[in-house]
Amino acid sequence: MRCTRRAALLIPLAAALPALHAAEPARFQAPNLVEISPTLVTAGQPNAAALTTLAAHGFVADIYLAPLTVYDAVRDEPEIVRAQQLAFIHIPIAFNEPDEADFARFTEALAAFRGRKVLVHCQVNMRASSMVFLHRVIVDHEAPEAAYEAVTKVWSPNGTWRRFIVAMLRRHQIAFDPY
Repeated sequence: MRCTRRAALLIPLAAALPALHAAEPARFQAPNLVEISPTLVTAGQPNAAALTTLAAHGFVADIYLAPLTVYDAVRDEPEIVRAQQLAFIHIPIAFNEPDEADFARFTEALAAFRGRKVLVHCQVNMRASSMVFLHRVIVDHEAPEAAYEAVTKVWSPNGTWRRFIVAMLRRHQIAFDPY
């Protein structure tokens, strides 16, 4: 009789499991999405529909690193994000001119949300992946070899970005040359 009672209790629970799983929100959608950790995600430009789901996916902030004037920017992104009671931080980094001041602003913005879920994005995830890499290595003291793997999921920085990354690493006395 005891086993029957247990079975009677477990059957409704087992039947509810598929419904519980179905209630989970679908994975956040954006181009070149890279989940660095449960609290840090980088990506290319999400569309307006995806941006409206940031809160549902647990994000508390959106740090956008491209100018709002780029051709594929979602012009009302600040309003979409703020309507969800989330922080919108805009650090418009000129793609061909990243500098130490950009990195300092980015680091300050990211520090404000430590331990909470943040989306860092730009157009393609080139600026975002590079700045997050530098932050992880310079500020969080992660091993550069491990942190750089997230960058290579998106691109291999060259030209201006290569010079910028190498210069920032050297400035902080970090011996790593991914090239």
